[in-house]
Amino acid sequence: MNKKVFSKYNLLFCFLLVFSLLSLIYLSSTLSISYKEAINVLDNKSVLTYFTYPLLYLFPSNDIALRFPFLFFYFLCTILMYLMTKHYFKYEKDRLVNIILFMIVPGMVSAATLVNTAIIVLFFLLLYLYYYKVYKKHNYIILFFCLFIDNSFAILYLALFFYAFEKKDNKLFILSLILFGLSMSIYGFSTSGKPRGHFIDTLAIYASVFSPLLFLYFFYSQYRIAVKGNRTIYWYISFTALMFSLLFSFRQKIYIEDFAPFVIISMPIMVKLFFHTLRVRLPLFRKYHYFISYLAFAFLLINYALIFYNKPVYSYISKPKRHFIYNYSFVSDLSKKLKEKNINFISSDDKSLLKRLEFYGIQSGDQYFITSNVYLNNKYFEKIEFKYNNIILKTYYIK
Repeated sequence: MNKKVFSKYNLLFCFLLVFSLLSLIYLSSTLSISYKEAINVLDNKSVLTYFTYPLLYLFPSNDIALRFPFLFFYFLCTILMYLMTKHYFKYEKDRLVNIILFMIVPGMVSAATLVNTAIIVLFFLLLYLYYYKVYKKHNYIILFFCLFIDNSFAILYLALFFYAFEKKDNKLFILSLILFGLSMSIYGFSTSGKPRGHFIDTLAIYASVFSPLLFLYFFYSQYRIAVKGNRTIYWYISFTALMFSLLFSFRQKIYIEDFAPFVIISMPIMVKLFFHTLRVRLPLFRKYHYFISYLAFAFLLINYALIFYNKPVYSYISKPKRHFIYNYSFVSDLSKKLKEKNINFISSDDKSLLKRLEFYGIQSGDQYFITSNVYLNNKYFEKIEFKYNNIILKTYYIK
């Protein structure tokens, strides 16, 4: 009977994973490359360049080929999370709830479709934790290898330093301290610029990573375990990332992709704590918990749906630039329209636009000039508009 139930949940997980991947592939096809992504792919020689190069070599200027490596890492991360939580939850349905939340939180969706290191960092973090779960020991080869992947692994080394100190693990204590020092010496730590408080901004970004209600429960679960819970290695990693990101935000703006992979692994902790809190109560006193959980899940589903069906949002905001998808729009379609007019070389007052067009095969040249600046639109011979429900979202003028 247990095997039958277990296989049913496995089958449902496989179905949800395939559905999620197909949805993300569709989303990838609707996104244009952003300026930051274009810089990482075309100019910077980083880990992102090497991961995106093979498919782009075979399928140049293709949005799905650009984002497919990150979708692949999303697939691997989901598999690892599912394997990691085997025997962690008392009931298989709790495990399924955890993996569903893990797959659809906005932070995971954006990490899977945008060109940044977050999903790559998360994969190696989960790989290390999965090895630790299976073999009950630390894999120092993975830890050392992570040193050369991304600067954000300094957070992991720092968390392991605190964890080793409590567990009195001298070997891990020394190694994590050495790796943290090497990470700081290789990548450095930026303290330049005028100090500015971004604490509220950081909280808002975390709310967008989890969804607002889920983030509140994440914050509560971290505090609850810190005070009277079982402080596992997963808690140390997520708590260290949270505390240091908030601490840094008092002085400077943080890059959420440096911290998000380390807080997202707290999802099983949150789900287990919630179901434990729910089941220790009599059924009569569970109504409040059910209401909050249904409300949080409803908000999460709405956020998930809006990521895929985002254009209607333009009807409810005063300025199109405020749309979360705005910086990933228009340029792919613009490049197609330019090629239809045999415009393959162009100049512009917007250098970021030129860099984005370069990805789609439109090179810099002096024969044509393109601008979105209304004050430079005199004597244009072509106007290209992008609209939604008669709302003009973006206009380009070509001379």
